[in-house]
Amino acid sequence: MPAGLRVSLSDSSAGSLAIARWCAGRGWPVHPLSPGRKTPAANCAACRVRDHDRAACPCRAAGRWCHGFHAATLDIARITEWWGSNPQFGVGIACGSAELIVIDVDAHDADPPERDRLLPGIPIADGIDVSAMTTGYHTLAVLAALRGRPTPAEDGSTLRVRTPSGGLHIWYRVTDRRRWQCSTGSSSGRALAWQVDVRADGGYIIAPGTRTDAGVYRAVGSARTPAPLPAWLAQELERTDHLPAAHIPAPRPVPPRAHQAVVRAGGRQLSASRAFATVLADVAACAATPENAGFSEKLNRAAFTAGGLAAAGHLLVQDAERVLLETANLARPAQEQRSARIIRSGMSAGARRPLVPGGRQ
Repeated sequence: MPAGLRVSLSDSSAGSLAIARWCAGRGWPVHPLSPGRKTPAANCAACRVRDHDRAACPCRAAGRWCHGFHAATLDIARITEWWGSNPQFGVGIACGSAELIVIDVDAHDADPPERDRLLPGIPIADGIDVSAMTTGYHTLAVLAALRGRPTPAEDGSTLRVRTPSGGLHIWYRVTDRRRWQCSTGSSSGRALAWQVDVRADGGYIIAPGTRTDAGVYRAVGSARTPAPLPAWLAQELERTDHLPAAHIPAPRPVPPRAHQAVVRAGGRQLSASRAFATVLADVAACAATPENAGFSEKLNRAAFTAGGLAAAGHLLVQDAERVLLETANLARPAQEQRSARIIRSGMSAGARRPLVPGGRQ
């Protein structure tokens, strides 16, 4: 972690560029937010026209931030260009490609809705007084208590961020590759609890330390790393329809040749590189998903890790490049030149931050 940034996440002394770099260093793709606002920076004029096709848009390849979290990146050069030229930008993080799920607790005092919307799918008897359940803190605490668990709002083992409005972002890490879906607590459809939103695949979260016109998003407690998503909370999310519909096919198994490339990362010359093998496996797994798998970001992350390990003397550059290229070509066989560019850029950025297994130096 960059010097001083641990404190700055709670006191906002770090600039947006430092925050963006810190996030990227943890493998969280970032994108700019409009100055002082919670929304992504505006698209270019060409992308604002009606019926613009985002999938065919050349802006991401050209290094522009159009289309919000879809443009999120780990590329340090691009990050430096974006926030170095626009230090007033805030920092957003694409939850899906960062493998994050964030429980967003709102604290807007309001009269409770119909009791069947307080905790979707959990009946609340008419004789129970629900008038005191006026914020997301209350509904989340009741849900946890019903399951015999402490409320996640007090989970000191994971990163938590206080919002300017008095709410709380509770960050967790997805460890099972399931594509959890976003929701809003006020929705009459998918919802975990009233005034409790879910930020996951297809959404973004505001980075800790970011300042808006309303105030600063301040990390609270001592944890600065998201803990794995608790099993009981995953069960509640599944119960409340936070997974893709059943008709959406599950990812196919990773092809054997891709597995072989990952295994070679654990050989004699790469014996100290479990971190590399882990991120390399993420790249290989993209072979099972033709699109929207976050391939570029995962390859960038793997290359960044390889560059850091090579700089620290834990693996040979040539071996790392060879395994990265082979794995990338298996996952995306029609993108060899593009993959090579991502690998070069990622390894170059990672080489500036030597990586020792267990922590950067």
